Amino acid sequence: MAERTSTGTKVGVGTLTAMVVGSMVGAGVFSLPSRFAQETGVAGALIAWAVAGAGMLTLALVFQRLAVRKPDLDAGVFAYAKAGFGEYTGFFSAAGYWASTCVGNVTYWVLIMSTLGAWIPALGEGDTVLAVAISSVGLWLFFLLVRRGISEATAINRVVTVAKLVPILVFVLLALLVFDPAAFASNWAGESYGSLFDQVRATMLVTVFVFLGVEGASVYSRHARRREDVGRATILGFTSVLAVFASVTMVSYGVLPAEEIAALRQPSMAGVLRAAVGDWGTVFVSIGLIVSVLGAYLAWTLMAAEVLFVAAKDRDMPRFLSRASSRDVPVNALVLTTALSQVVLVVTLFSSDAFDFALDLTAAMSLIPFLLAAAYALKLRATRETYDDARPGTLRRDLVVAVLATAYTAFLVFAAGLDLLLLSLVFYAPATLLFAMTRREQGRGVFSPAELVLFVVVAAGAVLGIVGLATGWITL
Repeated sequence: MAERTSTGTKVGVGTLTAMVVGSMVGAGVFSLPSRFAQETGVAGALIAWAVAGAGMLTLALVFQRLAVRKPDLDAGVFAYAKAGFGEYTGFFSAAGYWASTCVGNVTYWVLIMSTLGAWIPALGEGDTVLAVAISSVGLWLFFLLVRRGISEATAINRVVTVAKLVPILVFVLLALLVFDPAAFASNWAGESYGSLFDQVRATMLVTVFVFLGVEGASVYSRHARRREDVGRATILGFTSVLAVFASVTMVSYGVLPAEEIAALRQPSMAGVLRAAVGDWGTVFVSIGLIVSVLGAYLAWTLMAAEVLFVAAKDRDMPRFLSRASSRDVPVNALVLTTALSQVVLVVTLFSSDAFDFALDLTAAMSLIPFLLAAAYALKLRATRETYDDARPGTLRRDLVVAVLATAYTAFLVFAAGLDLLLLSLVFYAPATLLFAMTRREQGRGVFSPAELVLFVVVAAGAVLGIVGLATGWITL
């Protein structure tokens, strides 16, 4: 699928779609049965997937439209925030998106160790010292793999994307064979979870996490053969993965009572399949999980380094992050990406639930970049920039998409809750040092007056977050 040009490695719609699917299908799908059963019954799950599917579809359409209307903006998530709302806001979007991918990478290693922990008790649920030590070795081995070159890494990702889908689809088919309508009906209402609104709200961060990667083709757009392929890959990848995720969740309710699903250790998909077909189901899902997670880890590592690299090339990150090897690999960005994942991996030793902590923090940190991208699409439509020759139907359609995407991502910020927002600010405030380095390299003042106000707000939130951690009203 890849070809060499004078500008480097270029990839087509197939490879870009594989990047989207490979990014989304990872640790999250294997945790869906338990995570949903802890929060809601069948009715709430159906509504949650409808809301998440519609909301993320509008966000996918936003990335599709922005890729065509703003073809000069590479690494879309960060670039759109900068173009729409200024350099410091763009920096926050780039830093937050990059950090969310690094934290997300940690969930992969935690889940692999938790999976192996079913047979090796010393690994626990991925949160023991031995588990963190082995995961650390894995982090740096993958660093060496990606450093070999972008074309080699994307070729591996295409193969792994196909391989990872097989066990998930087999899980759905086997669960359907033993599907019990009576169990499904008894799991329908979920009265013990509270109001239906609370149930749906509680699942929103889970759906955000599993849909992270829908922007994968946009992030990787500088390598696209044609800009139109970015939008096509985004929609193809999203619709395929939505069908898989919703199916995994719903068939599980027909195998076990919700309270038993909720109590399963992660990966909960293995526990559901064990109840359906016996012990071999656990082994089957566990092998599929390891293949899937390692493939997603590769895709996310590529995307994280790409964001830092392109931001540095656009002079929005320090110069040292813009250096690439002869194989087109942003080595310094890759080192920093792996180092942050290593730090978060160590932090999981101090959390009460390493997997849930990393999953929720990943989702929360991605929300601001997504919200800013949607708001930029709304701003373009409101100002009619790039819409001079647009037909009335296009104007109405793009307005509806932008409004819905902005409203949906704003709702997600609300659903995440204050504690996760403050934890995100604990990262954003010190990350501003990179912004200060960039401005100093350019001989400019660190902040404009408006940027200084924003920094003070972020710093105050970070201090509040640290106080919350110290006093115990915010927990890891």
